[in-house]
Amino acid sequence: MYLGLDLGTSGVKALLIDAGQSIIGSGHASLDVSRPHPGWSEQNPAEWIRACEGAIAELKVSHPEQLAAVKGIGLSGQMHGATLLDAGDQVLRPCILWNDTRSHAEAAKLDADPRFRKLTGNIVFPGFTAPKLVWVRNNEPDVFAKLAKVLLPKDFLRLWLTGEHISEMSDSAGTSWLDVGKRGWSSDLLSATSLDEKQMPSLVEGTEKAGALRSELASKWGMQAGIPIAGGAGDNAASACGMGTVAAGQAFVSLGTSGVLFAANASYLPNPESAVHTFCHALPDTWHQMGVILSATDSLNWLSEISGKGAGELTAELGDTLKAPTGVSFLPYLSGERTPHNDSAIRGSFTGLAHESSRAVLTQAVLEGVAFAFRDSLEALAKAGTTLTRVTAIGGGSRSHYWLKAIATALGLPVDIPADGDFGAAFGAARLGLIAATGADPLRVCTAPATDATIEPVAALSNAYADAYQRYRLLYPAIKAATA
Repeated sequence: MYLGLDLGTSGVKALLIDAGQSIIGSGHASLDVSRPHPGWSEQNPAEWIRACEGAIAELKVSHPEQLAAVKGIGLSGQMHGATLLDAGDQVLRPCILWNDTRSHAEAAKLDADPRFRKLTGNIVFPGFTAPKLVWVRNNEPDVFAKLAKVLLPKDFLRLWLTGEHISEMSDSAGTSWLDVGKRGWSSDLLSATSLDEKQMPSLVEGTEKAGALRSELASKWGMQAGIPIAGGAGDNAASACGMGTVAAGQAFVSLGTSGVLFAANASYLPNPESAVHTFCHALPDTWHQMGVILSATDSLNWLSEISGKGAGELTAELGDTLKAPTGVSFLPYLSGERTPHNDSAIRGSFTGLAHESSRAVLTQAVLEGVAFAFRDSLEALAKAGTTLTRVTAIGGGSRSHYWLKAIATALGLPVDIPADGDFGAAFGAARLGLIAATGADPLRVCTAPATDATIEPVAALSNAYADAYQRYRLLYPAIKAATA
């Protein structure tokens, strides 16, 4: 058996798989987020331990024999969080999370230093780890003076599980301290934030052994002491391992609250100017790129709330046959946009409204607007040298075949729908645990799920969609100029 532990923002999931990668059972425990001030988002790391123990306790009750047979553990977690420890490994303050925006001024200042984009391949976003440490230095100097180690959330769990300070490449690539091409800490970037490499964890690849389970915890859970724990991965890279998106040319489109177009790469292909994330993958000598949309299904949820109709009701009104764009356009920038604009101030809009613009027309425009936002990410990836021939759809929005037809037609790519199953971050983490424990070939373990169906672009509407996308592209500069 192999155990995957995924530390999310809203909870911890523990997933058991067997040697054939069949899912045996899972446990879960919830987490809350503290928001003491506008723009702040924090969690107490002690709550991560509590939730992890709760999730494993569920497995101990439901599958005690299988838990006792675990031979490897993998970790996945929310990225970018700043967990600050003193010399005795005591937590100095609540962890500042990925969606905390207090360090926007610090991030802008670091991003103005050309070394950061050159070495990390990314814009320094406020959610990344480095600007948070500058904020702490500027606003909580007593805390900063005691700082001995900075750990990412999942690596704080590793410290508790193993007693070691270790991280891996995919998660560390989101700190703004990693030389992403060379896969190592940059002393220049660390010194630019008044830190040094002694305050960082050591680095391994996600498939390598990174500590062993402490005997005290093994005894409590009825497991063997010394079980190897894999380096693991940040949540998106772990999900990619679960989806089998690990080789060059493989990609998925995640249609969740936010949207992600994720592509695996065999080489380092940065394109920070288009706000594409370029990170190390969890497998050695591989990287990945992500285009990020801040409001994907959130856009449909917004329309659902103001129209008084459920999201499923709204999409059902459109039927199954993809329609030509009506001339009504929607910019899905309800909370700003990441790729390609890196604009936190821009907001969404409808244009082209007329008396005949029904609720169904607005729904169609919302689905098309999100599809065109994914097209923006595809164009940004292409500028970085990544060519895709197909994508796999995941996330709650992928239940709408109309929406997937719109995305396929906007991208000009077939969209595969995977067979039912759990291919998320916890499953990817369990796969990494299996690889670390057995030495298995990562490409043989991290295979793609079976395809249930494929949605092809609607060729008859390709020209109409191309015209609508060009209208969409013209709207951002116009709206930005009108609201500046």
